[in-house]
Amino acid sequence: MKTLFNLCLTALLSIAGIFTASAQSPVIGAWTAANGSDTAVLLVTESYFTITTYNAQGVKSTLGGTWEGTSDASAALHIEFNTTDSTLVGKRVDADVSFNGDHFGTTIGGNKTNWSRVDYGNGTLAGLWQITGREVNGTMNAMQAGARKTIKILSGSQFQWVAINTATGEFFGTGGGSYTFENGVYTEKLAYFSRDNSRVGSTLQFKGSVNANKWDHSGKSSQGAPIHEEWTRQ
Repeated sequence: MKTLFNLCLTALLSIAGIFTASAQSPVIGAWTAANGSDTAVLLVTESYFTITTYNAQGVKSTLGGTWEGTSDASAALHIEFNTTDSTLVGKRVDADVSFNGDHFGTTIGGNKTNWSRVDYGNGTLAGLWQITGREVNGTMNAMQAGARKTIKILSGSQFQWVAINTATGEFFGTGGGSYTFENGVYTEKLAYFSRDNSRVGSTLQFKGSVNANKWDHSGKSSQGAPIHEEWTRQ
């Protein structure tokens, strides 16, 4: 029987293709699916996606990458990370799907996954971001572009950060959950955290401001260390 992880992957690969890149598609935003004690979360921007499956014991799997529509009912995804099979990193996968408003499903070998919409991907921070600067000893230092990177994908209400190396297929960690951004205050509530599952349920609060494609982000990390970062919209 197909696992929820495999069903989720096929669903995302498929749904992306029924939309063109020239207009925001109804698939953009956050989605969720459940299978017993496992929860899957799918985040989609105009060009990027992540799928994470987790339960009370921790993160079971996560994957993501870029996507593009190839026809009215198909899509191509280019995998940048996959904790279940790193050999897929850098490869393209194609699939098909059925989609209907705020619900869609995929059937694979008689097994079906049903998704429900969480949000429509609207908001000041919605989209894909990459960390490009970090303050050290009072100076904001630019981070070199390369295969090793930390990205954050946000929908209208959900977030996920991922640290990866797209050249080697290495995965260094992820965390995600819900967020709000109001009056210059960015607040995260962790639903999963691969590095320390005991942090799940905690709330982190930061100062934040967005200027064009730059996001200034400061506060304390999940370990309590002070941070000041600059993120750039991708």
